[in-house]
Amino acid sequence: MSATNQCKNCEKSFDQSFDYCPYCGQESADKLTFGVLFSITISNYFSIDARFFRSFIPLMTKPGILARRFVDGKRLSYLHPAQFYLFISVVFFFAFSFSVRKANDNLTQTFKKGFDKEVVLDSLQFKKDSINLEKAKEVIKQNPVLAKISEEDLNVIDSVIAAEQKTPNVSFSFKRKELDSLIKIGASKEEKLKIMGLTEDHSAITKKFFGQILKFYEQKGGGILNTLYDTIPITMFLMLPLFAFILKIFYWRRCTFAHHMVFSFYFFTFLFTTFCILILANALIDIPNWLEVIIYLSFIIYLVIAFRNFYRSSWLSAFVKANLVSFIYMMFIVPIAFLGVMMVSIFLY
Repeated sequence: MSATNQCKNCEKSFDQSFDYCPYCGQESADKLTFGVLFSITISNYFSIDARFFRSFIPLMTKPGILARRFVDGKRLSYLHPAQFYLFISVVFFFAFSFSVRKANDNLTQTFKKGFDKEVVLDSLQFKKDSINLEKAKEVIKQNPVLAKISEEDLNVIDSVIAAEQKTPNVSFSFKRKELDSLIKIGASKEEKLKIMGLTEDHSAITKKFFGQILKFYEQKGGGILNTLYDTIPITMFLMLPLFAFILKIFYWRRCTFAHHMVFSFYFFTFLFTTFCILILANALIDIPNWLEVIIYLSFIIYLVIAFRNFYRSSWLSAFVKANLVSFIYMMFIVPIAFLGVMMVSIFLY
């Protein structure tokens, strides 16, 4: 009788000569090294195999064809659209994080310089304006009939000039100095918020907003860009169904919503891939602005061809709908998403 091994996963016995368990497929030898653990993680999470390369080339060179093939049922030969999007987005945001880190440092320094500056009023400008008003008043007084201005109106002008000759009491430094003093002595958050104008009558949202503004002031804006960056991936993922919804409006009878989602996944994967290439190219050479503009305009051309191939529409229909979809998405969805990102960033800061 031949020797047997017991599978550590399903605990069933099998012939010792087998390299894998015939019941569950686990490897018979327990060789869990760091390299094996890393490769398993990558393969299970991203499934980087031949399907990636079979999907990548059509995605970049044949707009809409990859999505069309996937919808038509050729799914095992290509990487799943959601999986493809996830992998490329992770690569993109990893590459983009280096640019964000540099920009965040520059922005933090700018905020610190701004917080350290005092508000200085230009009194010379007020004196100059007052002299001009005084001259105008003398001219009017010399010709009261022609100007048809009564003595009462001239008195009003006198009062305006008198008000202008005084240095206006416009300054935010007083409360700011009080707030700085409270911060230095380690006062409670409630005391600091009170000096900022927060009262018990304000709503919970307002109190949260004031608290975040105080945090922003205490840290002098440090890290705000990183917080903004952290919310972008989730926002981009949530914007995918909105893009698919717009496609559904323009192609109501052509495809189901799931088909539009497949198209959206692949299209945004193409965008992220192009952005990754641009980031890498900018790290090596300085790409001219005019070339970047041409690349951004090429996205519309890509979308037109993708509409033509995926929805099998005419060139005229694909051109019109691609431009309308882009216009609606950029003019409505993107600004709303940007405002949402800003608000979430403030409350998560």
